Amino acid sequence: MQIIQGIRDKGAAIVIAVIALSLIGFILMDAKGTGNQLFGSSSSSVGKINGSSIEQAEFNKRVKQQEDQQQARSGVKPSGAEAADIRENTWNTMVAEKVFFAEADKLGIDFTSKEMSVILSSNDPENPLMQDKNMIDSATGKLDQVKLKQAFANIKKLTGEQKENYEVQILNPQRITSVSTRYLALLNASAYYPTWMQERDNKQNKEFAQISYVRVPYTMISDSSIKVTDSDVEQYVKKHKAMFKQEAGRMISYIAFSQLPSDKDSVRVRDVVAGLKNDFAQDSNVRAFLGRNTSSIEFDSNYLPKGRIQSVVADSITKSPVGTVIGPYVDRGSYVLARVLGVKQFPDSVKARHILIGTIDPQTRQPIMDDSTAKKLADSVYAAVKGGADFTLMVFKYSTDMSNKMKGGDLGTYGYGQMVPEFNDYTFTHAPGSIGLVHTMFGYHIVNVESQKGSGNVYKMAYMAKDILASDVTINKASNDAMKFSGDKDPKKFDTANLKKLGLTKVSVPQIVKENDSRVGMLQEARQMVRWAFDAKKGDVSEPYNIGDQFIVATVDKVMDEGEQDVETAKPRAEVAIRQEKKGEEILKNLGTNPTIESAAAKYAQKDTTAGADSSLVYTAKAVNGASEPKLIGALFNKDNQTKVAAPLVGNYGVYVFKVNSINTRTADTPEKTLQNKTLAEAQLRNQATANWYDGLKNQATIKDNRSKFY
Repeated sequence: MQIIQGIRDKGAAIVIAVIALSLIGFILMDAKGTGNQLFGSSSSSVGKINGSSIEQAEFNKRVKQQEDQQQARSGVKPSGAEAADIRENTWNTMVAEKVFFAEADKLGIDFTSKEMSVILSSNDPENPLMQDKNMIDSATGKLDQVKLKQAFANIKKLTGEQKENYEVQILNPQRITSVSTRYLALLNASAYYPTWMQERDNKQNKEFAQISYVRVPYTMISDSSIKVTDSDVEQYVKKHKAMFKQEAGRMISYIAFSQLPSDKDSVRVRDVVAGLKNDFAQDSNVRAFLGRNTSSIEFDSNYLPKGRIQSVVADSITKSPVGTVIGPYVDRGSYVLARVLGVKQFPDSVKARHILIGTIDPQTRQPIMDDSTAKKLADSVYAAVKGGADFTLMVFKYSTDMSNKMKGGDLGTYGYGQMVPEFNDYTFTHAPGSIGLVHTMFGYHIVNVESQKGSGNVYKMAYMAKDILASDVTINKASNDAMKFSGDKDPKKFDTANLKKLGLTKVSVPQIVKENDSRVGMLQEARQMVRWAFDAKKGDVSEPYNIGDQFIVATVDKVMDEGEQDVETAKPRAEVAIRQEKKGEEILKNLGTNPTIESAAAKYAQKDTTAGADSSLVYTAKAVNGASEPKLIGALFNKDNQTKVAAPLVGNYGVYVFKVNSINTRTADTPEKTLQNKTLAEAQLRNQATANWYDGLKNQATIKDNRSKFY
């Protein structure tokens, strides 16, 4: 269910941008076939699901769409590690689509163009078109029927990338929602609680046991006295195969040779920055000075209150007179000089309202109107307001800022620096009652400063900064050391004794590295190293890989084949259970034949106790005195154990010697309680029917993953 939900979430996150791109309407063709016809065919397959191919061209397009969407949201191109995550998510999504829709097709669950029409015509908040405010009739708050009709007509004009964006980002998520909802409804309907089962459960819940017992905990036998052999592990794995399945992978260790700046590099950068201090203090054109000397911190002409000065020397800045230069000091990986350029007193906060004649939508960053048209309208509205027109009325009539339109353009109270610079400067430097026209990245604002509160200092700063970077000497030394270490490809170099002699540390990655992984332990963007590892044999040593700020030399510690774990891999998990089994056998042996509660308590100095007086020990109970012991609870209702001290039982927390003192019957449940129990049982059956349904479908599918051949 998580994967299907993930598909829906991805679609919802980018709906607005796509609608703004093409004023989409809806699809007249049958939606059922779109999954296999969105993209051109290719002879290169990145995988197959039940024989249905995922072509590289199709896969790459889906990946590119996700990368473009992430870049549009963040403004930054995805890193190598992020791109690998996008490929992984895209693969999982496409596998889910093929697995799930194949099952839906078998059941005759379809999604037609008529259903899509109904969805896009509705005024339901979940309708993607309802998220585009340009499609809303401001008078009714519902879809504008004229624009909706136009959107319907536009579908035949959609071609190429716009059509693909619509299908992948709008149509497919709606198809997922509709088909999965009906599929889950079928699963829910399959849950049936027959009368005979209800009668059985009622009977079992009426009977409760009262018992006496002694528990001999496994801690009575020391771990060191129990030997677990490889043969024991092998037999245990064969008995519990499902517990010890594994995917193909590699266990990897590596040595890291750091490229981080050395002490000499740090001193070198500090000397460079210190050498600029006098000139920085005296230069009258600070902006030009910073540009000429390539400061890593750009010049910002804004005044900032102390709380918004992002510097480790903020306290010193606010206590220093204008003209003071502080530093060099280290701040976020750079040596920095800070110069105090000016100090002013500004209000602590401002209350303002505005009318926005927008050129850019603040949410989608899509164009609303061209600048010249917006400027003419803004000048006209500004003149009207200055001439006495009602400000609130003009907000309702002209403002494109929907977030505060119904509040008459009220922006509330805000602190210095919370608004875009031009807006911020006007409202903090003009007296209450001022009305002005301000141009920002979002368009033209007719601003009314309503009130100002408090007063405090704000500071104008300039920073001359140089990043502390590794020199070529440092990088070359790390590279040469890594090359030298890996040169003879000798796996013995990874021996602890040898590494200690060389002053190196081996990092053993605790997780199995999978064939399509791009991360290895703490290493990001290690895709090339993973590809090498899957072509290598156990003991092979790699060439150095430049990963992050390190050169990495890796070795393959172990090749893990798909299937059943070998003894070495299974042992850490298996030996705990095996040791417990052996402890149980030893305790049983020490208790002797036909032990009593008294003899068992005396043998191991344990107290005998009772349970069930509170009528809690029914057949469906989960625990005995807080200990989860399902085998013990089951044994209590075995008639053979109800007339004598039962044979010792090996449980989860120890060996039990117990006696059933009585089986009692509780007062019959009221009709209301009976109905409540039935409702609960039906809910549990429904949960069982719908739990992990996608995993079940996926496990039955034949999935061939060829991605490692391409990426």
